[in-house]
Amino acid sequence: MKWMSPNQPGQMPKVPIQGVKYIVAVGSGKGGVGKTTVSVNLSIALSQLGHKVGLLDADVYGPNVPLMMGINRTPQAHGERIQPLENFGVKLMSMGFLSPGDKPLVWRGPMLHSVIQQFLRGVDWGELDYLVIDLPPGTGDVQLSLIQTAPVTGAVVVTTPSDVSLEDARKAVHMFNQVKVPVLGLVENMSWLKCPHCNEHIDVFSMGGGSKTATQMGITFLGELPLDPVVRIGGDTGRPVALRGQGDERAAAFFDLARRTIDRVAVESVAPTPKITVTD
Repeated sequence: MKWMSPNQPGQMPKVPIQGVKYIVAVGSGKGGVGKTTVSVNLSIALSQLGHKVGLLDADVYGPNVPLMMGINRTPQAHGERIQPLENFGVKLMSMGFLSPGDKPLVWRGPMLHSVIQQFLRGVDWGELDYLVIDLPPGTGDVQLSLIQTAPVTGAVVVTTPSDVSLEDARKAVHMFNQVKVPVLGLVENMSWLKCPHCNEHIDVFSMGGGSKTATQMGITFLGELPLDPVVRIGGDTGRPVALRGQGDERAAAFFDLARRTIDRVAVESVAPTPKITVTD
């Protein structure tokens, strides 16, 4: 597979999504780092800060947004447009709404491309300030389909402080750089655990790797998110911790992340990025 430069013929145009001002992709190099947790709480924080927000669950193999957002119904269609579901002030679309339960999807690239395009352009998103897209882990077909056809404003890369996670996060950063999608920054999830007895910080997955890696790669460090049982409980019960509001100690880190993301989007949206496509 060969990456085409922005000047080569045969490019697919990146057509804007009607009504959507900014597209923020949330990705990771590997699974299990809390990417969907970040996507969900970032979306709610952006909404509570006064913005119109949509959340697209593009992790078609493991769609966890319905569980974490506490809603799982079948979307309805009006004419040729699918109406997104909505909860907590965020418009939602997920393969989990269309294929609920434990049945796995066994799909190849062309089918993935088709469903991503349907979610992007066949859904009536309305007027949105931010469409947050929760990507599957890695650098595969879903990421390429999105990047080829949608004008992504920038990407947030999620990692943990461990060396294994950081190694894969660097690959994700390089992928976004290669296809000319601005990296809004790196966020370190599960940075530390606060001991309930002594209030000391316990570095479960090492310490400081995210900040160091961001500095080495010349990208913005968007902050640390603690390893907190309350965050996990919120996701499991469909009541994300960001619902507690920006004044809550447990939710504050996600609101800080939202504000830093807003700032980075403002910077990156000034100059449109080149169009990139892939050819065999």
